[in-house]
Amino acid sequence: MESDKDDVSSASYRESDEYELTGGSNIEVDLEMSGSKYDDGEIKYEEVSSDDENGESVENVRVWCEIGENTPAPPEYPFTENVGVTFPTAGDENELFFFEKLVDDQLINTITEETNRFALQTLAKSAANYAARNWIPVTSDEVRVFLAIIILQSVVKKPEMKMYWSKTPLLTTPFFPKTMSCKRFENIKQFLYFSNNETYDPETHPNPKLNKIFLIYDMLVKKFRDFVVPDKDITIDESLLLYKGRLGWIQYISLKRARFGIKTYMLCESKSGYVWNVLIYTDKETMLDSDYDHLRLVSSKVVMSLTKPLLGKGYCLTMDNFYNSPQLADLLIQNKTDVYGTLLLRRKEVPKQLKKRYMSGKLSAIKEERSSL
Repeated sequence: MESDKDDVSSASYRESDEYELTGGSNIEVDLEMSGSKYDDGEIKYEEVSSDDENGESVENVRVWCEIGENTPAPPEYPFTENVGVTFPTAGDENELFFFEKLVDDQLINTITEETNRFALQTLAKSAANYAARNWIPVTSDEVRVFLAIIILQSVVKKPEMKMYWSKTPLLTTPFFPKTMSCKRFENIKQFLYFSNNETYDPETHPNPKLNKIFLIYDMLVKKFRDFVVPDKDITIDESLLLYKGRLGWIQYISLKRARFGIKTYMLCESKSGYVWNVLIYTDKETMLDSDYDHLRLVSSKVVMSLTKPLLGKGYCLTMDNFYNSPQLADLLIQNKTDVYGTLLLRRKEVPKQLKKRYMSGKLSAIKEERSSL
């Protein structure tokens, strides 16, 4: 894992949580810096003091001592979870079997119902709408075929949509016209919908910014969590979905391949990469667990919200310096969760002597009760 010059590897943390965490930015940099939204492609930041609100440096409260190569690591918390899928399998299931577990009849029927509803709503608003006037209610089987075509189009790539239905010998792909006509495909695509506009209330909705996809998003994430018990080693990181349209919470992350897009925070099983929990970043409306509102570091709220169902079970979490801090490690350890990761030296409670030795090129390791750096 690449890290900044002032990163250090952080080994296992164990200690009680005594101090309130400090807050910062939603942008992918040191979260103990407050930032404004990007303007003309640049992000501006303002340093926040490393001392607590009372003006007393909290790093002086901890008592650190040096450790050597032979110093034993603190014992891991016992892990007794029954790892694996939570539904019965015969052992010879293919990819389609597991796909249909996630994209099941309930989800398909929801998409079918909302798509038909939206077409009727469009017709009610504008009787002159040609596509709505000629709408034939979509069936659940057609929705399945439509999704299959969308998935296949990511494998068989063509510059224009209509080329998938081309009869030109050099361009033809027989599967597409045999499966669904181009006109029907575009008709379904035009009215494809995942929510009910008639029942939407921004005052009571869990996340108004995600209203258009929230029902499907919520159903899928619950399935991700319900269908698999992850192995002991888990990890948290962010992903960026390329998007250059108009959206109030688009993020710019220079180190990501997409650079501009919709950011998601993901908790994954380290061994397989299975995505077990997901949070979509929507600025101040990001759906963070209210139990952690007292934490002021946004990164800490993200970590605790994602890991909450797994706390107290002996999991071992790895994360990079975007999230990691001594205070967060204390909170996780208080909940019987081990943690490893890189750490920014400018984080609060990192001893000054460690910073000086690292900057001078000297290798050093210290510990404080069950925490080590």
